[in-house]
Amino acid sequence: MPHRIAVLALDGLLPFELGIPQRIFGRAFGQEPHEKGRSLYEVVTCSVRAPGPVGTDADFTITVEHGPETLATADTVVIPASYELGPVFDEGRLTDELAAALAHIRPGTRMVSICTGSYVLAAAGYLDGRPATTHWSHADHFQRLFPEVRVDPDVLFIDDGEVLTSAGVAAGVAAGIDLCLHIVRRDHGTAVANDVARRTVVPPHRDGGQAQYIRRPVPDTQFATTTTARTWALGRLERPILLRDMAQQESMSVRTFTRRFREEVGVSPVQWLTRQRVERARQLLESTDLSIDQVARDAGFGTPTSLRQHLQAALGVSPTVYRRTFRAAGSG
Repeated sequence: MPHRIAVLALDGLLPFELGIPQRIFGRAFGQEPHEKGRSLYEVVTCSVRAPGPVGTDADFTITVEHGPETLATADTVVIPASYELGPVFDEGRLTDELAAALAHIRPGTRMVSICTGSYVLAAAGYLDGRPATTHWSHADHFQRLFPEVRVDPDVLFIDDGEVLTSAGVAAGVAAGIDLCLHIVRRDHGTAVANDVARRTVVPPHRDGGQAQYIRRPVPDTQFATTTTARTWALGRLERPILLRDMAQQESMSVRTFTRRFREEVGVSPVQWLTRQRVERARQLLESTDLSIDQVARDAGFGTPTSLRQHLQAALGVSPTVYRRTFRAAGSG
């Protein structure tokens, strides 16, 4: 059976963010021959009360056809943002209605929040002692309200195992999309996640550690951008790439290029380059039978030791374990 995802629609919800789980998970299909075209997730939307209308922050309401008992059937629960959280936002406590709804959730269910949905997870105790994020503009308030949560206001999303939190509309693209794509990638590998991204016409991968607030997410037409340098680098990841080489592609000094790059992308050129190489290595490990030595060379790390160190730092596993994990998932 497909993995069942229940999306909890709260009054005052943001329609855009409510639609993210259906848009991403609803377009995840099997890529292996034995599961080609099979839906990997089933997405259902439910309310904290009996089926009926739920208000939004726009000039319309939506009709939700499932009540809170649906939460008991979920493998993953997603809580999108709401602007009418009441005592959850003001006092850090659940309403009786919301507490009763969350009580349906089975132990071990994966919990996910988008933007201010993190307030619900925190008020319910899911984030106690855990790292978490929310929209950067609410981070200070969130930390004061929930001092037991380790808040990181700078990142797009945080994966803490069975509890995952994301920012909202950040850095020009909704961080909730990044988180949902990350979950698809974690569950089913890069090929499936990239296919979803293509269908949705969004960037296939933005690392969770990327900055939420980017000074220039949409390049100013008055200034040169770093797009050419990034495209050039992606076409030669297997070769040595120096910072001055990237700067030369834009006819900039290294200092100017580095500043402009960080303003546009949210990380330094070196950090970005390492993340692209990790992503290339993941794709090769999942989709080819190349040796670890060859994967290291083709991804631009040069040696298996360097590949192992970078993959361990980024994902917490060795190349061999990563390949074995996704090969096992693909054969299941």
